[in-house]
Amino acid sequence: MHWRTIKGEFDLSRGPLVMGIVNVTLDSFSDGGKFLDPRAAVAHALRLQSEGADIIDIGGESTRPGAEPVSAAEELARVLPVIQSLAPLTTCAISVDTSKAEVAEAALAAGAHIVNDIHGLRDPAMAELVAKTGAGAVIIHMRGEPPTMQEAPAYEDVTREIREFFRQSFARAITCGMKPQQIVFDPGIGFGKTVAHNLSLIKRIGELRVEDRPLLLGVSRKGFLATLTGATEISSRISPTVALTALARSFGVNIFRVHDVLENVRALKIAEAVLSAS
Repeated sequence: MHWRTIKGEFDLSRGPLVMGIVNVTLDSFSDGGKFLDPRAAVAHALRLQSEGADIIDIGGESTRPGAEPVSAAEELARVLPVIQSLAPLTTCAISVDTSKAEVAEAALAAGAHIVNDIHGLRDPAMAELVAKTGAGAVIIHMRGEPPTMQEAPAYEDVTREIREFFRQSFARAITCGMKPQQIVFDPGIGFGKTVAHNLSLIKRIGELRVEDRPLLLGVSRKGFLATLTGATEISSRISPTVALTALARSFGVNIFRVHDVLENVRALKIAEAVLSAS
């Protein structure tokens, strides 16, 4: 299993990948405002690289529940200086977390290699851009939009419906000229899902695989972890994240999007040792 990006191909048969998060935003749920200064964002990205990240995911618009959208101009002003400064300094692949084709195009030109799209490439312009550039693509499932997506989300069978969304998304992507090897799928934990939906998706995540493409999981520090544990501090969500990382690896997840790279890299080393034991 390979994932093709502008930077080259990741061979996922060799083990999982870790995607470190750099939020260049004012209002992200976990670290909003901490890395708004490009110098702070680049320093943080390089720290994540030193901790074992394979990919740095840079986003300039919060997609937390209740978040309001920002303009393309504002998003570009946030992410471009970081990508331009980081690109010559890092050995990691760079991902841009955006749903706007205009932002993705500028980010790829500035040195990004992957588009991480919460709208799942539903915009034909985004799909055509990815096809034209050869960028890697993360197709995320989201029901609704961030301002309202957690207002009573409902499914008959959440796993079956998201697998069908992935199947249709794959077909559209190929029709737009993308290669299968460019595509990764992410079920969008917490994006228009209840706690029960999230748990069912994690437990049955292997059923979501379409055309043998890699699966990405993003549970890092998310609110449902606080709901389940009763702990309210953001720092108290690190250990539950690490636990789910190790568990999800045993379920076949290939890529983990996390804030706390070192802790999750260590967990994956233990998981890999157990899974490969005789």
